[in-house]
Parts: sequence; C-alpha cells; structure tokens
Amino acid sequence: MTALTAGSTVLFQGDSVTDAARLEDADGLGYGYVRMAAERLTERHPGLRVVNRGIAGDRVADLRRRWTADTVQHGPRLVSVLVGINDTWRRYDNDDPTSTADFERDYRHLLTRTRDELGAELVLVEPFLLPVSADQWEWREDLDPRIHAVRRLAAEFGARLLAADGLLNQAARTAGGPELIALDGVHPTELGHRILADAWTSLVIGR
Repeated sequence: MTALTAGSTVLFQGDSVTDAARLEDADGLGYGYVRMAAERLTERHPGLRVVNRGIAGDRVADLRRRWTADTVQHGPRLVSVLVGINDTWRRYDNDDPTSTADFERDYRHLLTRTRDELGAELVLVEPFLLPVSADQWEWREDLDPRIHAVRRLAAEFGARLLAADGLLNQAARTAGGPELIALDGVHPTELGHRILADAWTSLVIGR
C-alpha cells in the first residue's frame, strides 16, 4: 500500500456506523471502529492525521454530493468507505429505494474522482446486516446485490476489500446471537466495532 508518513491523512467516509457520534467527540473520531483503528494507526505512524467524515443516515448519493468538501479537499493518502445499508433500509421504512445500478454508478463516481484527483489508496468496507428479526431477512434481497457491487468495484479499482458482512455474521454465530454484534442488526455494539477495527487494521497495517 501507499506509505503512510507523518502528515499524511487517512480519511474514513460513510454513514452512522462510521460517524459513531463523532460530533460529540472532542477529537472528531467518534466512539466506534474509526477511533479504535485510529489509535493503532497513529501508534504505528506517529504524526498521521486521521479524519472521520461519516454522517448518520447517508446513502451513497449523499456521499457523492459532499465528496469535494468532505473528502477531496482533505487531500487524503488513504480513503476508507463504508456505505450501503441506508440505501437498503430506506426501501423498507420509507418506500424510497435506490436501485443497485444507481448505487454502483454513484459509488464508481466517488472512486474515480478519488483515484484521478488524489491518487489515494482505497479501502472498501462491505455494507452488512445481521438480521435480528424475521422481517430483516427480507432485506437481504436488496442488500446482497450491493455487496456484490462493492466487491466488483474493489476489483476494478484495485482497492483493499473488507468483507464485513460475512465477518460480522460469523462473529454473531460465535458470540451467541446477532444482537451481541449489532443490537438492531445494523449498528455495531462495542464488540462489533472492535471486530471491524481489528479487521480493518489487519488489512491495512497488518495487525
């Protein structure tokens, strides 16, 4: 991967899973996997700048609208993206679907800009769902094609891929239930965030 040095910026983008109440945190990192990963990143690379620009509720189209101000203008050397569950969720709670084709188109736009304007390393984190109720199993019909789209984009752009959906569902089986990893099936518990952070740092810095 691109060498990370003092003064380099690592930027995390996404929805509430990434946000993790970052505006309530003096460091702006939030209280989830981003903070956990940042602690390990800065331990390995003192002077590294870690920025969290996740916003709760965002879909990929929202990221596209704010990509210049919230990503490009920070000049990151590495960009990590986790988005997609709200594109699925809004179909079921607001009857406001996003087609897989539109999802993939907008996601590709973000990655193309990041590659062409920044030359930044990319980490794509799969959206995930750990069904805690019978109706959430129906969401898989909508979410699974988005996961496949993220995998295609990772291959197309030479990005590192964090296969979070399988990882967290496996962890739920090991832990004894999905609610121990993501209380509502979407938002990770502390343990869920820890598993994400462990996988992310292993993928990026080998630990």
